[in-house]
Amino acid sequence: MMNPPAARSQCRDQGVIFLHMAPPPPALAAALADRYRLEREIGVGGMARVYLAEDLKHRRKVALKVLHPELAAVAGVERFLQEIEITANLQHPHILALHDSGTVEGTAFYVMPFVEGETLRARLDREPQLPVADAIRIATAVASAIDYAHSRGVLHRDIKPENVLLSGGHAMVADFGIGKSMRIAADGPMTQTGMVVGTPAYMSPEQATGEPLDGRSDLYSLGVLLFEMLAGTVPFAGSSVMAILSRRLTETPPPLRAVRPAVSESLELAVSRALARDPGERFTTGAELVLALEAVLTAPANGQPVVRASIAVLPFANLSADPENAYFADGITEDIIAQLSKIRAMKVISKASVMAFKQRDKSMGEIAATLQVATLLDGSVRRAGNRVRIVAQLVDPRSGQNLWTETYDRDLTDIFAIQTEVALRIAGALQAELSAEERGRLVKPPTSDVAAYQFYLKGRHAMFRVTAEGLRTGIEYFEKAIRQDPGYALAWAGIAFAYSEMAGSAGDTDLQPADAVRRAKDAVARALEIDGDLGAARCIQAYLKFTRAFDWAGAERDFKRSIELDPGNADAYDLYGLMLVALERNDEALVMLERAQELDPLAHRTDVSNALLRAGRYEEALRVAAPAAEANPEYPRAQATLGWAYFKCGRIAEGLATLEHTCALSPDDTMFLAQLGQAFGLAGQPEQAREVLGRLEELSRHRYVSPYHFAYVFVGLGEFDRALDQLEQAYEERGGAIWGIKGSFLFQPLRSHPRFTALLQKMNLA
Repeated sequence: MMNPPAARSQCRDQGVIFLHMAPPPPALAAALADRYRLEREIGVGGMARVYLAEDLKHRRKVALKVLHPELAAVAGVERFLQEIEITANLQHPHILALHDSGTVEGTAFYVMPFVEGETLRARLDREPQLPVADAIRIATAVASAIDYAHSRGVLHRDIKPENVLLSGGHAMVADFGIGKSMRIAADGPMTQTGMVVGTPAYMSPEQATGEPLDGRSDLYSLGVLLFEMLAGTVPFAGSSVMAILSRRLTETPPPLRAVRPAVSESLELAVSRALARDPGERFTTGAELVLALEAVLTAPANGQPVVRASIAVLPFANLSADPENAYFADGITEDIIAQLSKIRAMKVISKASVMAFKQRDKSMGEIAATLQVATLLDGSVRRAGNRVRIVAQLVDPRSGQNLWTETYDRDLTDIFAIQTEVALRIAGALQAELSAEERGRLVKPPTSDVAAYQFYLKGRHAMFRVTAEGLRTGIEYFEKAIRQDPGYALAWAGIAFAYSEMAGSAGDTDLQPADAVRRAKDAVARALEIDGDLGAARCIQAYLKFTRAFDWAGAERDFKRSIELDPGNADAYDLYGLMLVALERNDEALVMLERAQELDPLAHRTDVSNALLRAGRYEEALRVAAPAAEANPEYPRAQATLGWAYFKCGRIAEGLATLEHTCALSPDDTMFLAQLGQAFGLAGQPEQAREVLGRLEELSRHRYVSPYHFAYVFVGLGEFDRALDQLEQAYEERGGAIWGIKGSFLFQPLRSHPRFTALLQKMNLA
């Protein structure tokens, strides 16, 4: 649960009563002291007071809600607890979980996760009309949550902005089922104390009159919510509760497009259907509403796309006389992608996927279909001395029509202004709305030193393949950039990225993990000291926190902030997903990993299939892994994941063959070699497993080999204590992917071992 805005009047919130803030009562804190430590009150509403607390058993922050005594008296404490326990089994990425419930001081309480971010109400207070794409994204998430809950017999009964939580671009619904528990002793929508149980501005007509409810009532409330996000006001307002309810029962909602002309006709029709007075005229299910909203994203209006702002920036052609200027053209491509990725209303394909089309070996239509976008940006760069000429063309790949073309012939010192102008022109052409904060980030230049910028581009170019040599060369160029401009935050972030990769590298590197981690932490701290709103640096810091410090809560906060600052960064979603996998929050992880794949469709499929393997969904993992490996026949991780999918599905021979092929693709990578050793052991071939073990021992005499990789082989051989010796050493060294052991299918045989449990406790994972 998030910290809601402090005090609002009953009239301001259309019927929800907000009381004055108060410190946690000593008696309450004492009564809960064996389970929770109350820190402070963070909100108060018509139903409950909300406290930030620490769950002492699980060492996590939670939001603890204590029901107002007068409401508990009406509802009946035991009946209330029975009703809300029904919702405890709701597990959905867009539903805030219910951790616990009970009684204290004669009333009831329930416990939810404490989530860093804000309520939708807080955002609407700051920005009354949301960008259309944001409103649709939030409404789709809520509709998905509603549909899931309804399929399990649970209604919400109080969908409103205060119950929608926003964190890192992710929307979650809180307080599922609480509304029903509060009505159990009531004859209608009012309790015997005269308090409003729902929120009048968002109630369906049948809820307002006390009629029996089904899922269509929640969909009506969501319709009100969507109307408000787009129009900046609810469809029916009034000076009193009865005035609001009277208008709802007698009037028709105002036309949405009269208030917000940019809204498409199809979106207006969807909102109007959700707000139908007769339940029979509304959407039947949340899934039906989701389909309608997704259709809006692809529906043209007046011949132009409205909110389907999706784009791939193809690698700009290098037309310079010097072919070595290829790094400069690639850098311009990447920077324009980075600028566009800051715009939440746009889907922007990441560099890794677009670089596959550098040679233009497919038609524009084929490229767009492969990358699943509606528009392409094509262009060229010609550089001569301190002059640069950039030609950019925005293309509709279906018709081949140029939607926008511009030529920039400027001094090199104008390069950042050109990139910003291109991003703004594209956003305008695709009708992608920008918030004031997004526009501010777009126009902020990363450096004023052109020489530093060129060193930075060369560093990025060197690191593109993420090889040991590329990382070392990249660091050298980033350090040159910093010597030119010590305040160049992106260059510091580049150094942090390179060292964080070295810290987890299984390849050829002489640097010990601890040294690489120290250098990465120093660099990312400097980057954030210079620019605290640098999304890329936040992402790296989050990665270091969970992989090296096992600070899971701190890492999650940084990931969410990174995504908020840079909503199109596929790597942030991917790494956040990997952390959620490590925590065994598999459903949430798949949401993030699938979003990463959407933004980078030729990458990250391997991480999705790996998450499915860790979740025990082996057949699904195989269905995802097979096409990913076929599309990337030279990519070792894709082949290794396919090999394990075969293995876990009982196709042992195919699994071993694929894992052997993986090692041939990357002979210096001890991780893949060690996994092959485990597979040999599990397949009943101990001689081959011990041969792999000997090769690892020989390699360790000449370079660093993580104990984590030795542990793989010992597990395969059934030598569990030796495996645990290696894992404990890997924990001390932070060597290998030790952070991922909790849910790893490769260490499944160790899960019941006391030493394994003790190790998880050290890593804040127990």
